[in-house]
Amino acid sequence: MSEPVLLHREGAVGTLVLHRPEKRNALDLTMRAAIAQAVRTLDADATIRVIVITGSEGVFAAGADLNLLVDKGAQAVADIDLGQYWAPVAACGKPVIAAVSGFALGAGCELAMMCDFIVADASARFGQPELSVGIMPGAGGTQRLMRTLGKQVASMMLLTGEMITGERAFQLGLVAELAGDGQALERATALARKVARMPPKAVRATRRALRQGADLPLDAGLALENREFLLLFDTADKTEGMRAFLDKRKPDFKGL
Repeated sequence: MSEPVLLHREGAVGTLVLHRPEKRNALDLTMRAAIAQAVRTLDADATIRVIVITGSEGVFAAGADLNLLVDKGAQAVADIDLGQYWAPVAACGKPVIAAVSGFALGAGCELAMMCDFIVADASARFGQPELSVGIMPGAGGTQRLMRTLGKQVASMMLLTGEMITGERAFQLGLVAELAGDGQALERATALARKVARMPPKAVRATRRALRQGADLPLDAGLALENREFLLLFDTADKTEGMRAFLDKRKPDFKGL
């Protein structure tokens, strides 16, 4: 048996590769636990500033492994507590980028949507086909799709099980950037390197404003943004960034 998740480190970027190709990266408990542990490991690594999650063998993740769920009732599934495996991804203290080629279905689509943003290529296929096996999404599929795509497209995808292409996902705003064929990981890694060069405190503040402000009324969201903005003026990286701009040189951010 190969490792269900492979970890690579290159500079300040850590890459998590889903690696269960014989099952199209179907997410069983072993793989979910490995993803959670890998994200915790990279989140705790002071040398890593950005995490990329990608698939293998032309697939991101084809959904949950139904062998895990087929014979279980509601209480048995509740006892598994599937949410515990996704919490380290959704609450990661560092930016997480999904690089998607091939299928990202069901729990795989939900995993991609937990990331800060998604880079995909034209081979990508996003979908939530849970209704076709008698259930519904349970890890954010309904809520994140609706918030990102709006009620019309989300309802169509959820109620019919229809997939959308990487190009369509890009047009609708589910995908941040559409890379060339087979280039999703390369482009995601290049963007991760750019994020890694940014001042860490400003990155964290921006992510807090995005995540906490998403469900706030505009006035409250603006107040949150203004507070984070002002606090950054007490950081050494603010002075370094502005001084470097004025001196026409590259900044050397220390995370201070």
